[in-house]
Amino acid sequence: MLTATLMALAAACLHAGWNLAVKRNVDSGLALWGQFFIAMLGALGALGAWWIIDGRPDFAWQFTLLSGITHLPYSVLLVRAYNSGDFSVSYPIARGGGAVGAAVLGVLLLNDVLSWLTALGIVVAGVGFFLLSRGSLRQMRFALATAVIIGIYTAIDATGVRESADPAAYALSIFVTTGLSVSAWTFATRGREAVAAMRQQWPQFSLAALFTLGSYCLVLLAMREAPVGYVAVLRESSVLIAAFAGWKVLGEADHRRRIGGAAVVLVGLVALVAGG
Repeated sequence: MLTATLMALAAACLHAGWNLAVKRNVDSGLALWGQFFIAMLGALGALGAWWIIDGRPDFAWQFTLLSGITHLPYSVLLVRAYNSGDFSVSYPIARGGGAVGAAVLGVLLLNDVLSWLTALGIVVAGVGFFLLSRGSLRQMRFALATAVIIGIYTAIDATGVRESADPAAYALSIFVTTGLSVSAWTFATRGREAVAAMRQQWPQFSLAALFTLGSYCLVLLAMREAPVGYVAVLRESSVLIAAFAGWKVLGEADHRRRIGGAAVVLVGLVALVAGG
């Protein structure tokens, strides 16, 4: 259990870390594209090695395509959320709201059942969102829109994993389709800038891509050592890490309320997962 705990917490730090790197970059849009592009290459290499060593991986490709397409509006909205608002507000709302949205869509689309504890968790998380958004309604509109998209692609991925014989291969395939969709959009709208950014910032993009892939892999490994709900809660502790980073790294104001709001969101997510 200790190993799973450390892996899940490391995944939370890595996830908050790559999002912080996107926020701090002068051009968040190209920073997000750059890391997804390199992560795509890494995932392609891993899937190719899988095929050579153990045969063609078996996963639900149709859900992979749908998830990759859905990640395009996610990327666009996430960048707008970071460009228009503080990290300590945008990240907790996007991630926490995405988890809540996924729970609701699970009921509507996947025949999941909400227990009273899960419903309570949604209410508590909502209180946390209110605390975070107070005085920041304009800042949070794109974060809320991002949360909706996160909820949608999480529901898609939940279905895809259930339909896949090789869940790890499905997870890798998402990086491929996401990289393709985001790259197609980026080259269509900012092709020359993208090439120039990759030449100048490929080390930073590579590190962020490593964080992205590492976060996902650590969660998968942790779930082999501990209950899924336990890992999911620790993984979502990234909302608290992000609120703290916004204060200490970015110098964002009103840190007590924002850290407190993020903590309330985390408590709500704990109840949501526990009730599931």
